[in-house]
Amino acid sequence: MAGTSAPSVTPTVGNLLPLLGKSDTKPTWCPGCGDFSVVAAVEMAVKRLKIPSHDTVIVSGIGCSSNLPHFLSSYGFHGIHGRALPIAEGIRWANHGLTVIATGGDGDGFGIGAGHFVHTMRRNVDLTYVTMDNQIYGLTTGQASPTSMMGHKTKSTPTGVIENPIHPLALALASGATYVARAFSGDVKQMADLIAGGIQHKGFAFIDALSPCVTYNKINTFDWFRQRVYKLESAGHDPSDIGQAWLRAIEWGDKVPTGLFYKVDKPTYEDLEEVLSAGPLVGQPTGMKGREALLDEFI
Repeated sequence: MAGTSAPSVTPTVGNLLPLLGKSDTKPTWCPGCGDFSVVAAVEMAVKRLKIPSHDTVIVSGIGCSSNLPHFLSSYGFHGIHGRALPIAEGIRWANHGLTVIATGGDGDGFGIGAGHFVHTMRRNVDLTYVTMDNQIYGLTTGQASPTSMMGHKTKSTPTGVIENPIHPLALALASGATYVARAFSGDVKQMADLIAGGIQHKGFAFIDALSPCVTYNKINTFDWFRQRVYKLESAGHDPSDIGQAWLRAIEWGDKVPTGLFYKVDKPTYEDLEEVLSAGPLVGQPTGMKGREALLDEFI
């Protein structure tokens, strides 16, 4: 578990609760990494919504991006490769009074974690998932990832990638995500707006953050994206129209859209699960003699 527990002292001035802030652990990312923008945007979004830090849990898997929970003063869980979403689901179901945010990268989320990605979306679990998508495996020093473009020469593909890249937004739409968005690390304000909207949304919210790796990806750079990104709202996009969302989700090349692709209100897993209707599981009686007696049975 990441060492990011919430402050233990509650301010008394104005009866304010402690809000999310930076932790004492400093980011270890390469200078200029797009992930700095993502951690700033997450902090801005949670602060804007005035969610107390002790009511916030940030979960991650493995990768450069997955260090993010260490750098904020919420509760955090640094899990294993590709397993951020099932951990986040478990936390959400144990205490669905918490705001749960999962973070990770394109390798963690769309490679080894792809199965969890699909099934968490089809359940419409009420949590927010932010991926730092840099089209490369950065932590392991530059291999091709599931979102690397065709022809990209990397350590693992010295003659160029020969596999079609995954379209994360199209996969999200096909799998039942009810809030689908894309952000760019070159626009922190837009990213914070999209993350805040995802947190407020009741259902599975997916924000794919284009977060350039300045060390190992010399193709999908900040300049590459700045020449291509445009905002959906400026193009008159209707996020309630899934047909439009599909067309925008597969648009990639000379133009790369950012913003809110799709949003719809549907019952969440928590709404439909009868056991959770009585409130968070942590507050429900165990029906046993007590926690100590329950533990004794397993010792």
